[in-house]
Amino acid sequence: MTKKILEPFVSIYKGRLGAGVDEVGRGPLAGDVVAAAVILDPAKPIAGLADSKKLSEKRREALFSEIQDKALAFCIARASVAEIDRINILQASLLAMTRAVEGLPTQPEHVWVDGNKIPKWRYAAEAIVKGDSRVQAISAASILAKVTRDRELVALHQQYPDYGFADHKGYPTAVHLAALEKHGITPHHRQSFGPVKKKIEQLDLF
Repeated sequence: MTKKILEPFVSIYKGRLGAGVDEVGRGPLAGDVVAAAVILDPAKPIAGLADSKKLSEKRREALFSEIQDKALAFCIARASVAEIDRINILQASLLAMTRAVEGLPTQPEHVWVDGNKIPKWRYAAEAIVKGDSRVQAISAASILAKVTRDRELVALHQQYPDYGFADHKGYPTAVHLAALEKHGITPHHRQSFGPVKKKIEQLDLF
């Protein structure tokens, strides 16, 4: 099977204050959804920017520091577990991205959004499918968001060592589902997500 090559992305925006924004953590059963926005500095290029999921942890960590050192502006934001349960994960993801862009110390003239949905905001923007592999500013945002969230789940593992958060980062792996069954839910679990909701319903039966 031939691997499909992504077409280069050509933006309608040609200025210097374009921001990339991406979020991490839509699929996990636990933890916040984290977003980041980045305006890169053309005078300070960063080699090796790519979709954060395709980079090794060591490479992401190195780029995390380099992006913060060299970017013209960046902001990391989030939507909480409570917000995810209240407004649903899609809306919480859009909220986190909005907060990240609004939190940039230098406000962008244009925003490139990873995916196919643009938040309802005041910014001129383009939605780019697989943008984290096609737009360097989005790649940088995806790295900041993923490293931040991964670190938080590693810290959560110290608090709840029976759940394996350091390994699965909250995703519904067999280990995580087994831990849910054995130990129940934590305050950091998303109660609107199927496996967690099912566990709550089971407990309500007793």
